[in-house]
Amino acid sequence: MIRHFKNIAFILLGTALIAMGLVYFNMTHKLADGGITGITLLLFFLFSFNPAISNILINIPLLFIGWRLLGRTTFIYTIIGTVSLSAFLDVFQRIPINFVLHDDLMLAALFAGVIIGVGLGIVFRFGGTTGGADILAKLCLRYFGWSIGRTLFVFDSCVIALSVVFFLDLREAMYTVVYVFISAKVIDFMQQGAYSAKAAFIISDHIQAISDDIAREIGRGATALQGRGTFTNNEKEILYCVIARNEIVRLRNIVHRIDPHAFLTIQDVSEASGEGFTLDSNKRPLQME
Repeated sequence: MIRHFKNIAFILLGTALIAMGLVYFNMTHKLADGGITGITLLLFFLFSFNPAISNILINIPLLFIGWRLLGRTTFIYTIIGTVSLSAFLDVFQRIPINFVLHDDLMLAALFAGVIIGVGLGIVFRFGGTTGGADILAKLCLRYFGWSIGRTLFVFDSCVIALSVVFFLDLREAMYTVVYVFISAKVIDFMQQGAYSAKAAFIISDHIQAISDDIAREIGRGATALQGRGTFTNNEKEILYCVIARNEIVRLRNIVHRIDPHAFLTIQDVSEASGEGFTLDSNKRPLQME
């Protein structure tokens, strides 16, 4: 129960940030968007239709059609996200705040991308959504076999294209692309959050010594894998270790100190969970969110 209250609280925080970005930057500086939000902005710029109302009106039939596809918890979180977004859109439209950007669309696109990206990232991270585009994607997956990513891309592209045709000039369209790109990158960053990491693969004749020093100096465990070189046909041990970003230099120094000829590769890990990342040494959750 506490977890649900926590998730709902963060979903409300996320939708508040989304609404703030939409009202004070997108609506003020004519920046379009994709998805259902893009349709509400399209209706606002063409007919001055209140996005707080259009967001609800568009999402109600989609929620009614697709509630079976979401699952009970996701459905409840989606209703909360949709209703709270409309509520915050109405609230912020009643609170006039003028961010003095001197009609600088680049600054508007940057602020909109960061604020809305953070808001969406928070909503997604805590299991919520803001409405119907996800439902449309899941319906297309079930009845037409289209992937969710493909459906969302096509839908977003069509909405933005309609915005370009009906109310955006070329300059505004270009800054809309900047806003969408920044928002997507911020969402990805928020999804990875504190648990993003690096994975190291180490091939050496001194695997045990390297593993011991990694455990002693960095406090990270490692896994020895069996491998075979296809050129020499020799059996080799490969050490696999997941570390935090700020531990890369220490790991590299350990490897090069013990075996200057070791083969080392370091790769991005989008998410790491378990001891040392989401659990402490006693297998209890770390308070990092």
